[in-house]
Amino acid sequence: MQSSSPTVFSPDWPAIAAVILGVTAFSVAQGLTYPLISLTLEARGFSPGLIGVNALAFAGGLAASTLLLGSLTARWRADRLIIASLVGCSLCLATFAATGSFAVWLVARFLLGFFASLIFMLGEAWLNSACPDRLRGRVSGFYGAGMCAGFAAGPLAIPLLGSEGGLGFAMTAVYLAIVAFATAMLMFSTRTVPEPSSTGDVFRFFKAAPLLAGMVFVFGFADIAAISAMPVYFVKMGHSEAFAAISVTVLALPTAIAQPFIGVLLDKLPRERVALAAVTVAAASYLILPSMESEPAILAVFALMGTATFSLYTCALTMLGERYNGAMLVAGAAAFALAYAAGSGAGSSITGAIMEAGGPKAGPLSVGIGLTIFTAALFFARRR
Repeated sequence: MQSSSPTVFSPDWPAIAAVILGVTAFSVAQGLTYPLISLTLEARGFSPGLIGVNALAFAGGLAASTLLLGSLTARWRADRLIIASLVGCSLCLATFAATGSFAVWLVARFLLGFFASLIFMLGEAWLNSACPDRLRGRVSGFYGAGMCAGFAAGPLAIPLLGSEGGLGFAMTAVYLAIVAFATAMLMFSTRTVPEPSSTGDVFRFFKAAPLLAGMVFVFGFADIAAISAMPVYFVKMGHSEAFAAISVTVLALPTAIAQPFIGVLLDKLPRERVALAAVTVAAASYLILPSMESEPAILAVFALMGTATFSLYTCALTMLGERYNGAMLVAGAAAFALAYAAGSGAGSSITGAIMEAGGPKAGPLSVGIGLTIFTAALFFARRR
């Protein structure tokens, strides 16, 4: 393992601000465009299968950027790649607004996934490079809060901007272009930049830190299960569709508010202990959900579930910066992207299949059991 020595340098605040600004902006854009693209395609008469193909193009872009990470970072500085990716995302969104061609949308969605992955991978590595260890948890907490708040705020723009005419895409494209300019201005004052990495480093990271990658996989699995499968669970259990929709908001907002406080805990307590507590609470929340009937109590548990699940990612990001530096820091961020993609894909498909085969209650119970197994793995790893 390539260990980071305890760092005592002063934080590179312009770099930290640039990364948090960039990831928050893109999270708003992604939170808006995920449902907006589906709604627009459905309104134009495309089948669910073709809408799924369009979403698959985004996933293909994510995978491609991970595989090309080494050659990209060897040729260009990471901070310039982040700015270029923000501009690229803006152009992709402008393309959605300018044309209705499904083939062009496929290409734009692929490139959107490509640029998005670069923003997250390089941004997370840069965040850790710019931050001394004594503040790493708090900075990771604010980063997580910005990401989560952005995803929550994005869909709220759909009722204001509508899903017709491309206005939502155009406004978001302008917003990202402005953020790219602001990020570029901040970068004139930065002192740090992530080092180049390689695709081989990514696979070496999986071998060196399976539990860290596992934490992100579990986060992706439980997070997407909560967002996609639990609203279906609520409707099948007799709750209204309005309640199911409110549950997603209740999941996101307290999660965003809580992350800076989780960051304080990560800087004050042993980080493995905070991660263990987070996954334990997440597991318990899923396991007790089927036994609850009161809607206010269900929403309270759901808020706790979201906070604990996302905290697992904040823990993993903090521990990544604590334990690794240089090229392995970028490789770890890339490995996190792959682990999250795998976990989220499994979370939506497996939980839905289990609910269909075993009834609604089997959904949250199966996720809770999976989280319990991972809790045990973390517990015994800590004791070794």
